[in-house]
Amino acid sequence: MNERLQAFYRIRGDASSIEERARGVAIEQSVEAPLAVIRDPRILSDIVGQVASIEDQGGGWFGVRIDLASATVGEDAGQLLNMLFGNASLYDDVVLDDAVFPPGLLAAFGGPRHGAAGLLARAKAEGRALTCSALKPQGLTVEELAALAYSLALGGLDYIKDDHGLANQSFSPFEDRVRACATAVRKAGATTGRPTRYVPNLNGHFGQIERQIGIARSEGLDTAMIAPMIAGVPTLQALCRAHPDFAFIAHPAMTGATRVSPYLFAKLFRLFGADASIFPNPGGRFGFTMACCDKITDALRGPWDGLRASLPVPAGGMTLQRVPELLDYYGRDAMLLIGGALLSAPPETLVKETATFVRAVTDYRYG
Repeated sequence: MNERLQAFYRIRGDASSIEERARGVAIEQSVEAPLAVIRDPRILSDIVGQVASIEDQGGGWFGVRIDLASATVGEDAGQLLNMLFGNASLYDDVVLDDAVFPPGLLAAFGGPRHGAAGLLARAKAEGRALTCSALKPQGLTVEELAALAYSLALGGLDYIKDDHGLANQSFSPFEDRVRACATAVRKAGATTGRPTRYVPNLNGHFGQIERQIGIARSEGLDTAMIAPMIAGVPTLQALCRAHPDFAFIAHPAMTGATRVSPYLFAKLFRLFGADASIFPNPGGRFGFTMACCDKITDALRGPWDGLRASLPVPAGGMTLQRVPELLDYYGRDAMLLIGGALLSAPPETLVKETATFVRAVTDYRYG
C-alpha cells in the first residue's frame, strides 16, 4: 500500500495564484523536478506530492495540506524532516504547521522506549509531578559543578541535568564533569535516601556521543539529554535504538525557527524516541502562549496510536511562586524544571530553597 503522510503548511499568497503555488510546493517537497521530465507513470502517481486541500485563512495566508509518499522517508528521521520542509524552508512565504503520520511510519519509528511512565517510575514518584534543575552557568569548574549538584541533590530533586551549554569545554571536560557530578549525586543520595538522577548533556558527533554514553553507563547513569536539532534527529533515533535501557530527554535548542511550529517539533521528538521534551512554559521568558503550550503538551502525551507518552518538561523562566499554577495546568504527568530562579539562592541556602521547591510539588493536592 502506498501510504502517505499529511503535511500542513501555511502559504502566503492570493486567491488567483494559490493553487499553482501549492502545486509548486508539493513538487518541491517530493520530486524537486518539473513534471515534464518524469516519464515513469508510477512516479507521477505514487511519488509526486498531492495537494489535498486549500483553505483561505485570511490576511493573505492559506492553509494547504500536501500528501507525501511515505516511501520517500526510508524510515530515517532526518529524511522525514527533509521531506516535510527541506527545500520549502528556503521560501520565506511558507510555514510548516503540522503533520499527520500513517501507521507504517509510526511503527517504523516507534516512539519512546520508556516515556513519561518510565521516568516517573525511575524516580519512584507516585501520583505527583517530577522536580528538576540544571547545572549552570558555563564557566564553572568541574569541582564547582559537582558541589552544585551535591547541594541540589541534598534538597531532594528527582533529576539534575547539565545545562545544554555544557559540552566538552576546557573548564569542565565531559568525562571529568560526569564522573564528579555522578559521584556527588550518589553521595547526597546516601544521605537523603532519594533516588536523584544526574542527567549529562550529550554533544559532538555520533562517535563522541557513543563514548559519552559509555562514560555515563560506567557511572551507573541511565538518563541523558540531547538537543536533536543540534546533534541531528538521526542521532536521537539511533541512540534510542542502540541503548534501549537509557531514557533520553530532548532539549529544544534550535526549535524556535519561526516557520516551523513548536508543537510539531514536540511531536517529532516523541516519534523519534524522546522519553521527555523540554520546552518553554506559558508565561516564561520565551513568550509561548497558552494555546501553543496546550498543543505541545498534547503532542507529547496525548493518545497516539499506541505510542508511549513523552513527559512534558516545562522550563524557561519558572519560579517557586508559580509551582501551584503550573501544577494546576500540567498535573501529575510532567517534570517542572526550575533553573536560574533556584540557583539564584545564596550557596548557604540553596539546599533549603531546593527542599522548598520539592515540598511544593510533593505536597500539592492534585485535582
